[in-house]
Amino acid sequence: MAKVGIVMGSDSDMPVMAKAADILEKLGIDYEMNIISAHREPAEFFEYANTAEERGYKVIIAGAGMAAHLPGMCAAIFPMPVIGIPMHTTSLGGRDSLYSIVQMPTGIPVATVAINGGANAALLAAKILATSDAELLDKLKAYSEELKEQVVAKDAKLQEVGYKNY
Repeated sequence: MAKVGIVMGSDSDMPVMAKAADILEKLGIDYEMNIISAHREPAEFFEYANTAEERGYKVIIAGAGMAAHLPGMCAAIFPMPVIGIPMHTTSLGGRDSLYSIVQMPTGIPVATVAINGGANAALLAAKILATSDAELLDKLKAYSEELKEQVVAKDAKLQEVGYKNY
């Protein structure tokens, strides 16, 4: 049963949302991914949000651009955490999306990551799930160690060849 729902309003969001899916797969977290427009197919959206809990979702990751209502509407209906990913837009560079997601009214919180922050959204979802899953917490610790080792290796290369040859 999927623990995380990944939803986006358009297939143009797929490159960012795929980064979330990749992280969840790396950590062994089951997820389902859907394209559902809150504006263009409201009945389908309400069905998705109203049945997410019974389908076993513990967290929803919702990506949206421009008016960016998808994460907030998920949070209004789904009783558990929703993580919003504001999408970069050509007109305002994603600031429109960011403000639409982060400025939710009291009582309807949406955790919000950086513009196009698919990987961080998945990591935040994993950290939420890890509060009650020791095995997943160990995987997150190992992931953090991998990140550290990557930085150490890059520094070692820098020290070996110097910045002009890096």
